[in-house]
Amino acid sequence: MVVSSSPLNVQLESYEGPLDLLLNLIRKQEINIYDIPIARITAQYLDYMQRAAEMNIDIGAEFVLMAATLIHIKSRMLLPRDPELEKMSPEGDPRGELVDRLLEHERFKNAAEMLQQKRMIEEAVWSNPGMGEFVSETEEGELAVTLFDLIKTLQSVLDRVKNRPLYEVGQENVTVHQMIDFLKSVLCEMTAGQSVALLDLFERQGSRRAMICLFLAILEMVRMQAVVVVQKDAFGEIGLKRHKNFGQVISAQETMTAIEEEYS
Repeated sequence: MVVSSSPLNVQLESYEGPLDLLLNLIRKQEINIYDIPIARITAQYLDYMQRAAEMNIDIGAEFVLMAATLIHIKSRMLLPRDPELEKMSPEGDPRGELVDRLLEHERFKNAAEMLQQKRMIEEAVWSNPGMGEFVSETEEGELAVTLFDLIKTLQSVLDRVKNRPLYEVGQENVTVHQMIDFLKSVLCEMTAGQSVALLDLFERQGSRRAMICLFLAILEMVRMQAVVVVQKDAFGEIGLKRHKNFGQVISAQETMTAIEEEYS
């Protein structure tokens, strides 16, 4: 959304949330996210809020909370710390938690944009006359599982592991194709009709990137009619099992190659 105010014709961009605004400020100025000039960013953030207030734009309580957080971080960085106290209880970079939140938000944003782009492309060029057969694959007593249900499952796992140490490597090279291979190996060991819990699959991963790649791999395998997502009870555990076309799909090498090229 862009708001104009005549006669000055002032334009003010709209953001989904405070993290979105901060990321935009950082990326536009090509700032190293691990070394944020907190005083400058705080001033720019408060300037945005001031202009929004002058235009009577309600930006939400979360923007105010982030402003307070930025000011608090700025004050912690400006105040000298007792050297003796530092020896006894070393304090990390006050910006560390904010940096982690920004990086995680950016990962989610990139994943969401990727999914949106894929959806638009598939709606424009992909049709599957056998989709009705796929939808009816679920057995009696099983509930339909939506994309929203899958996203909620991924989000719950990511929320749960925030306080759990992950062996995430900066230059980690996990790919969607590798996660498809992982799913194939898991499902091949199972009997027909047997399902594996999605939460269990996600929690086997050692990083957030691996979890997001696994999520995309599941969507690809559902689209290819290699797997079926099932849920026995409302709000119950979501599982994954082989579709009746599983063997035929995973043996089609050209399909696997196309996916690998798409995400490379």
